[in-house]
Amino acid sequence: MKKILFFDLDGTLTDPGVGITNSVAYALRKFGIEVPEREKLYSFIGPPLYDSFKEIFSLSREEAELAIVYYREYFAPKGKLENTVYDGIPEMLEALKADGIPEMLEALKADGKTLVVATSKPEKFALEILEHFDLLKYFDQVYGATMDEKRNKKDAVIAYALEEMKLSPADVVMVGDRKYDIE
Repeated sequence: MKKILFFDLDGTLTDPGVGITNSVAYALRKFGIEVPEREKLYSFIGPPLYDSFKEIFSLSREEAELAIVYYREYFAPKGKLENTVYDGIPEMLEALKADGIPEMLEALKADGKTLVVATSKPEKFALEILEHFDLLKYFDQVYGATMDEKRNKKDAVIAYALEEMKLSPADVVMVGDRKYDIE
């Protein structure tokens, strides 16, 4: 049984839909782009923002970089807190850290587990979100993207976490909700 568990943040621990889509809508409005229905903006949850702005709205490299600046104008003060913790997540994390495990979590055997967040969200924002929702206390480490977009894809974040923790992929289990968490 693996003793190190990597958790994704968005879509796994919290539902970031409102904050992310509001931040995307804000950025699009700054470009004068008509904002589609919220459901169409959910595709921004998971992949790097740069890629999404380029692919979904056909923005140039420079425009996509500026769109991220606009996105963060909204996200940093407000959007990061416009999400909710999924029901049962604090209880599950508490059980993973505790000695006594509910039957439903028996397979995870909390004893001696190391819990880590590995997210393609900028690490700064991930820490602020986890702290705001009182989840940071459950994790031994938090690894995320860099603000300069140099480490912005999930595979790069995981590679960085493995290197920092001196682990191999065989040492960990990744818990996530999107293909990016698996790939």
